Amino acid sequence: MVRRLALALSLGLAAVTAFGPVGAAARSLDEILKSGTLKVGVNPTLPPLGKFDDKNEITGFDVDFANEVGKMLGVKVEIVQTGSPDRIPFVASGKIDVVMGAMTRNPERAKVIDFTVPVHTEVFGVLTTEGKPYKDWKELNNPGVTLIQVRGTTPVKFIEDNLKQAKVTLLDNYPDAVRALAQGRGDAMVDVIDFVGEQMNLHKNVKWRIVDTPVDVYYCSMGLAKNATGLKDWLNVAIFEMHRRGRTDALWEKWFGMKMINPTGFTPYF
Repeated sequence: MVRRLALALSLGLAAVTAFGPVGAAARSLDEILKSGTLKVGVNPTLPPLGKFDDKNEITGFDVDFANEVGKMLGVKVEIVQTGSPDRIPFVASGKIDVVMGAMTRNPERAKVIDFTVPVHTEVFGVLTTEGKPYKDWKELNNPGVTLIQVRGTTPVKFIEDNLKQAKVTLLDNYPDAVRALAQGRGDAMVDVIDFVGEQMNLHKNVKWRIVDTPVDVYYCSMGLAKNATGLKDWLNVAIFEMHRRGRTDALWEKWFGMKMINPTGFTPYF
């Protein structure tokens, strides 16, 4: 997610050197098939992509998606707990075959690992309520606008740099921030909107609205080693099938409580 991207990127790329050459220990598709297991890295601190359940097992969208892919491949899926800074080193060292966890594609990461076609998107945008006039995020740069934000997150810095005139109320967590917005104590929130869907659904009497023009849209894929081309080609076909059959959308609604704001779409050409 955007608020974790810069730190995860810097730590992940720096740590690759500690694990040797990128992709040196990556397993081929044939080796994965022979072993009967696909090792998938999932971050349990990014709910609802990944989280611990009451049995202290990792669950969430990423786990369900990985298990569906494993069924298509005909192997078991081994979920490996993977923090944001570990994602690139774990793939590079062969500790895992692929990694999920809001794995945003970008040119810097693509220098050291490969990416599949997108599994899902994340919309960095504006959440408000029906009746508010905003159609573009830039309209929030107004002294008459009060933004409700979570203290210490990246959007706060974004607001300081780009929406200097707006007033900002800082709260300690997302449930409190969404509740304050539902109660009319502010006009809007700037954040990755997909990840507050669970909190939005707690306020069923509120008519939520997402501002038409997003700040940005991030495309998140499975990450894998540079020399795992056979695995990447197969995963691209599997992800296409997941999108085509509506399974990705169904899993997203199950875990996020709403439709994907900016669907990836699907095409046989990737």
